[in-house]
Amino acid sequence: MSRMIRARIDTAALRANYSRIKAVAAGRRAIAVVKANGYGHGAVTVARALEAADAFGVARLEEGVALREAGIRQPIVLLEGVVTRGQLQEAAAHRLELVVHEPGQIALLEDWRGPAPFALWLKLDTGMNRLGFRAEQFAAAHSRLAALAVPSSRLRVMTHFACADERDSPVTREQLARFSAIAAPLGLETSLCNSAGIFGWPDAHGDWVRPGLSLYGVSPFAGESAASLGLAPVMTLTSTVIAVRRVEQGEYVGYGRLWRAARESRVAILAAGYADGLLRGLPDGTPVVIRGRRAPLVGRVSMDMIAVDVTDLPDVEVGAAVELWGPSLPVEEVAARAASLAYELLCGVSSRVALEVTT
Repeated sequence: MSRMIRARIDTAALRANYSRIKAVAAGRRAIAVVKANGYGHGAVTVARALEAADAFGVARLEEGVALREAGIRQPIVLLEGVVTRGQLQEAAAHRLELVVHEPGQIALLEDWRGPAPFALWLKLDTGMNRLGFRAEQFAAAHSRLAALAVPSSRLRVMTHFACADERDSPVTREQLARFSAIAAPLGLETSLCNSAGIFGWPDAHGDWVRPGLSLYGVSPFAGESAASLGLAPVMTLTSTVIAVRRVEQGEYVGYGRLWRAARESRVAILAAGYADGLLRGLPDGTPVVIRGRRAPLVGRVSMDMIAVDVTDLPDVEVGAAVELWGPSLPVEEVAARAASLAYELLCGVSSRVALEVTT
């Protein structure tokens, strides 16, 4: 069955992006982050395509289990860790590595008497104030992990930057200094950098990097294109023209009558809406690409449809394919039109959208 809206996943571009990231972070190992269903690209699809990945990162237990059940053998890191004994048991059964960021998780590990030890990532909060042990708590947390009855198979230390996407941020410099002062004396392997850190803060690469957005061919920096970083988009989201209508001068289009035709117009109706992952707040003028040419969105995004002014594209007919984002129209540009981020668009691609994988 052919669907009206499709997301083509270019695994060759994905592998090229991974290779580019590894080159930028020369000598470091990489945790390819595939949480949130691989940022909308399909976590299993991404993991199977990245046979060379050193490890994968997911947010939650069920994401890690799904990868194992799909046959993924590389290390898998639970970036949020676990919070119950049952989750700990399941993580052990699927050989998942754990981020440890709060005292209750240490207590679970202290009670653990399972047959196999865990590989652990002790998280230091250097200023993000989200997850991790504060500086004054860190030494005690490290001592407790070092004294586990079932010793960890491997212990590493990590943190997360709050402002790495600002290349000159004093906050990142402060976080890096704080991390170095506390973690360096331990002699453990380290991980600090997300995508922005990888490209913007080479002095912070540590031993492991954690590419997410850049892996999918999206720039983590406002005003800098993915192409300028040597990255290519992995997802191309396309829809289909399902109607072409004549709209008289002065008539309105869509809910709320927000767009009024300033001239006699041709308007194409596309099978794409917020139920597919488009943002309802995309404004008039947001571009789409039809046969290599841009055309502006007109009227409000609805659940299943959007309208596009194709008055200046007379050859557009029912059945024409339309690129909503991809190589000809960066997803960053589309997101910026709604004062949003590429993360929100990519992660919001719904199950109604068919994923088509190319190699």
